[in-house]
Amino acid sequence: MEMQKENIQGFNFLGMKNPFLLRNMGEALKRIIEAVNEREKIVIYGTCDLDGITSVSLLLLVLKYLNADVEYFISDEINDFDIKSDIIENHIKFLGAKLIITAGCGINSVSQIELCKNLGIDVIITDYHKSKGVLPGTIIVDPNQKQCTYPYKDLTAAGLTFKLCQAVSMYYEMKCIGKYLDLVALGILSRQADISGENRIMVNQGIYCINYTNNYGVRAMLKVNDISNVNRKSICELSSKMMCSIKNKRYIDNARITVELFITENMDRAEQIAKYLKNEIV
Repeated sequence: MEMQKENIQGFNFLGMKNPFLLRNMGEALKRIIEAVNEREKIVIYGTCDLDGITSVSLLLLVLKYLNADVEYFISDEINDFDIKSDIIENHIKFLGAKLIITAGCGINSVSQIELCKNLGIDVIITDYHKSKGVLPGTIIVDPNQKQCTYPYKDLTAAGLTFKLCQAVSMYYEMKCIGKYLDLVALGILSRQADISGENRIMVNQGIYCINYTNNYGVRAMLKVNDISNVNRKSICELSSKMMCSIKNKRYIDNARITVELFITENMDRAEQIAKYLKNEIV
């Protein structure tokens, strides 16, 4: 894309790297623009840990802001980072999806991508895991894939999804993208990832954003858990509590409920969900 070189030269966002330094980011953006502008059905596919949930929620909020036709699906197994063929055939296909965007998974889903091709569904894989061998034949944005020279390799699902959203925001000239770092900070801290480089920048800025967040779900979790002093320690504890509630015996339902928490536009509903999740801690 022509805008790619221009943005690499002019990019400056909180000291982070330009998202277009990630291999295939230009191709991913081009396909997303087409889907948004043509009102194609987009399905976001994520995992049911907090890193995956915040990633799905972030991408949902950004695409909904652009008035995209978007839905999501959360995998029902913890630590399962492959796309499931039965979900594609029994759920996503019937939604009329034209584009799937993964959030932190799919780098090893070779046969599943072929299935999507046969069904006429395009796929953008965003993942941070290393490939076990042959790469799926589709658009892949992964700092740990071969030939990707992106200088920071420790992005989690939430961090990488934010890089994708940065690219989208640059094209659509969205001025509000930084406010979503509240979700990104929760996702990164839940992974107990290395807090250096871009992770450190996103966590620090995310914690700052949490103090002033307009996300009803985040505000409700702070209120219900009596967190008045927002810092890295208190947010680490909050992310840990949320992981405990999600991993309860009903964790797949709790994962979907947590997505609703982060995307709701109703404060009363947010507080209701936050109280429910607090009671789910075992």
